Amino acid sequence: MRISTSQIYDQNVRSIMNNQEELIKTQEQLATGKRIITPSDDPVGAAKVLRLTEEIDALDQFKRNNDLVTGSLEQQEAVLTNITNSINRARTLVVQSGSGILADPDKRAIGAELEQIKLEIFDLMNTQDADGNYIYAGYQSGNQAFSYNPAATGNAITFSGDAGVSFVQLSNSSKIQSTSNGYEVFENVLSRFKFSVTGSSVANFESAKVSEQGTFDTFFDKNYDPVTAANNNYRVTFLAGNQAQVTNTGTGAIVDTVGFTSGSPFTVKGMQFEASTVAGDTIDFSLNPPEKKSMAESLHVLQEILMDSTIDNSALQEAIADSLVGLDNGLEKISLERASIGSRLNIAESVYESNLDMEIAAKASRSSLQDVDYAEASTDFAKQETALNAALQSFSKVTDLSLFNFI
Repeated sequence: MRISTSQIYDQNVRSIMNNQEELIKTQEQLATGKRIITPSDDPVGAAKVLRLTEEIDALDQFKRNNDLVTGSLEQQEAVLTNITNSINRARTLVVQSGSGILADPDKRAIGAELEQIKLEIFDLMNTQDADGNYIYAGYQSGNQAFSYNPAATGNAITFSGDAGVSFVQLSNSSKIQSTSNGYEVFENVLSRFKFSVTGSSVANFESAKVSEQGTFDTFFDKNYDPVTAANNNYRVTFLAGNQAQVTNTGTGAIVDTVGFTSGSPFTVKGMQFEASTVAGDTIDFSLNPPEKKSMAESLHVLQEILMDSTIDNSALQEAIADSLVGLDNGLEKISLERASIGSRLNIAESVYESNLDMEIAAKASRSSLQDVDYAEASTDFAKQETALNAALQSFSKVTDLSLFNFI
């Protein structure tokens, strides 16, 4: 077979170009540290690398989400801790204000300190995050969560946000609550259960009050009817033989019958009545609808009473009892919220560690597919460089061959 001069040139040029291309590719792998430079280098491997990269990017975002939600929950925990400390101090002052030996200036001094604690708690309930959002305002985070109007006819401190709560995604299948609305944490606190006398045929009626709060609370929980108001009306009928019978006037059911002495206090279902009666006399009373108010509002009410020297002792004692129940119920609510925050922080930590393990595994898998083996690539580079040099040197020798050299 005859080989033309052009074929010799073409063959040698192709050989040199192929060797040079392989050398450049190996050089690029060494420079970048990547085995797969373009998808054509390994189509299947490139697809796996792309999927693993997307998974790693998602895990990075989940880690950032976790850091944000952890910071938010820790801030909320700090707020609740400070409120708890302030309420414990306020509770001590409330108990102290019930001492019968305190003069009006002493009560006003306690009232002034309670006012400062109230304002401190009010500020804490309106805590803002680093972005200026009110953390307890629900979805209305751009507006103040609680408002204060001391001239209001109802509660002076009211919730101004909404019931919205936010959730943050921590993994493909896990998300946790990152915020709580202020109504559920601070405002949705039951006040002291009470009753009101609505009528009496007793000529000498002295007083009616809750004397055993726990017993009355149990009676209230079992018997209060939020649907039919008439079922919350009761009558104490004084019978012959020094008996007092309590009847639900709405249902006609007899609640209890107790003995009594006219003119002396007697107690039934935690309620204490004192009256001078004769057989046939009656006292009508109703269970008051449950009320809810924040601890700051409870302090506000008591603080105003302490600052008013015209309030008699019985009204003060009633206000103190109301305040103590409100503070205790509020502390219980905060305790539950702190427990919830603790459980959410535990979940966030657990998911963070799981995401970290998954990220390490994904990066290792991607590295095995994508990263270059430097020892192997260096050896290939030296081999390819030698082959290229040999091709260049052989090309010059082959092109010098001629029949005229042998004449």
